[in-house]
Amino acid sequence: MAQLIWNGLFVGSFYALVALGYSMVYGIIKLLNFAHGDLYMLGAFSGFALLGTFGAVPGGSLAALFVVLVLTMLVSGLSGVALERVAYRPLRGAPRLSLLITAVGASFALEYGVRIIAGPNPRVYPVRLDGTAVSVLGARITVQQLVLMVVAVGLMVALNALVMRSRQGRAMRAIALDPKACLMMGIDVDAVISRTFFIGSALAGAAGVMAGAYYGKIDFLMGFIIGLKAFTAAVIGGIGNLKGTMLGGLVLGLLESFSTDWFGGEWRDVFAFGFLILFLTVRPTGLLGARVTERV
Repeated sequence: MAQLIWNGLFVGSFYALVALGYSMVYGIIKLLNFAHGDLYMLGAFSGFALLGTFGAVPGGSLAALFVVLVLTMLVSGLSGVALERVAYRPLRGAPRLSLLITAVGASFALEYGVRIIAGPNPRVYPVRLDGTAVSVLGARITVQQLVLMVVAVGLMVALNALVMRSRQGRAMRAIALDPKACLMMGIDVDAVISRTFFIGSALAGAAGVMAGAYYGKIDFLMGFIIGLKAFTAAVIGGIGNLKGTMLGGLVLGLLESFSTDWFGGEWRDVFAFGFLILFLTVRPTGLLGARVTERV
């Protein structure tokens, strides 16, 4: 039981990091950015390229990984800003269906752009985090797992502090409530939205590097399934609610861990998405989401 809980929390922390970008963007401009999972994939490949250079940094693989993690967050964050500027900003006043179709097109563009550059075959990560496991309350935990978990939780705590306690966070929350009023109050709405994309994309890129280093293999389609899982986590927790999204990621990770043990790995996704359907019939707004009235 303890091992299943630990495995679920560990995987759920990755889901939560990626889902936060979904939730932030939706909460501010009501856009489902279906290309967000591919920014996770782009982060993994950026880390792969950078580790080819920094993999031999003195101090070992963890030191190299932390250096690359910061650089990758910068690369993936800027990629998210470019995506918003080129694909989404010109269509911000268009019908939402146009934005959704554009997001799907951007997802394919990122996937097959990376395929052209890096090739279709999976790549083995230059740094692999594995080590001797220790038993804690019946669960086998490695130091590397614990470090990645602490990094993921630290990033989520920092994001929550930024949104809830900083001037930038107040601007984000104000735009989520009424972007037109924010314009009249002198807030640079476009700049705040760009920063939101940067933060969400940087978190996705960090998750991509950590997943590549832990699992040891990446491919150009890895962002598709994680994008669906992150969207599911955001919906379970209450899309647009940061704490709910974090909780949703952990809940999804636990669901997958227990379903794999009960039914086998082939039923993992069936169980997770089936639970989502049943859950939404009972609580459509998610665990911590609030029912809102659409303005006209």
